[in-house]
Amino acid sequence: MPGRSKAEQENGAAADHFDPKPASGVAGRKAFCGRQYGLDSSPWLHEVHDYLDYARVEKGLAANSISNYQRDLIHFYRFLLGRGKSFADADRDDVRAFLAALYGRGLSARSVARHLISLRNFFRFLAREDRVHSDPTAEVDAPKLEQTLPRYLTTDEVDTLLKQPDISTPLGLRDKAMLELLYATGMRVSELVHLRCSDFDSGLGIVRCLGKGNKERLIPVGKSALRAVEAYLPGRSAFCKNGQSPFLFLNRRGGPLSRVGFWKILAEYGRRAGISVPLAPHLVRHSFATHLLERGADLRSIQLMLGHSDISTTQIYTHVLTQRLKQVYQTHHPRA
Repeated sequence: MPGRSKAEQENGAAADHFDPKPASGVAGRKAFCGRQYGLDSSPWLHEVHDYLDYARVEKGLAANSISNYQRDLIHFYRFLLGRGKSFADADRDDVRAFLAALYGRGLSARSVARHLISLRNFFRFLAREDRVHSDPTAEVDAPKLEQTLPRYLTTDEVDTLLKQPDISTPLGLRDKAMLELLYATGMRVSELVHLRCSDFDSGLGIVRCLGKGNKERLIPVGKSALRAVEAYLPGRSAFCKNGQSPFLFLNRRGGPLSRVGFWKILAEYGRRAGISVPLAPHLVRHSFATHLLERGADLRSIQLMLGHSDISTTQIYTHVLTQRLKQVYQTHHPRA
């Protein structure tokens, strides 16, 4: 999968085919984990699926987040089995040794930190339910993450990218609409591919988006993206194979376009546009936010459009802008 190191891809390969609807009942949950991971039918696998049910139903986490939690918890479960332990008697040293083992397998500090977050949330759940006596993650420090500024495209690169689809074909019209909408709204790729026709209101110039935690938000859509979507809609029927689909963007078989499918489409257009860096959907999202900020948009508005729950996440773009201003100064000031 793009964006993950080879070690991270291998580490997660066993759990990539996650069923977001765990088997019902104690026996079903145990059998599910046993089949998928080749593990025994320990009652602690029941605890894992109880937690995943809680995260999915009560916290409203997306299937991708649930998949990550499941993968991380199964990794730790396997690690504990190798030490002759279970979740019940895991301690701080076990957690620290597990994180060290992840580093040893070549995972990045960000991936190790995500594993720790998964374990923290899981053990807090078990503690609230009185299923463990203590939380072994309570005194474990999170890995220090080096703050890297998000990369983004220039406006010229965006213009070149948006010109790549061949709009004389239904496929090109679809791709043009997707690219325009992605840049116009800054949506996540999972939000874009799950858009339904009813989510798009060309009259009001808005799109309704269902983000992380099933939180809904309304995002304004610019004229260029509106025209692109309206141009695509008449030919959308060319993708409908078995009746009507509620999804806005369809693949050749008439089903909703997948995240990976869109990723490949975007990467191909990036190569055609001569963009030197590997083009991923989040790079376009970063470009959306950075270009807005450069043109005077306030941080709170950008936060709402991006769907960030905490404005501190959005503040990274102020650092991008500061860095950009420094570059402009160094390039153009006569005494720089």
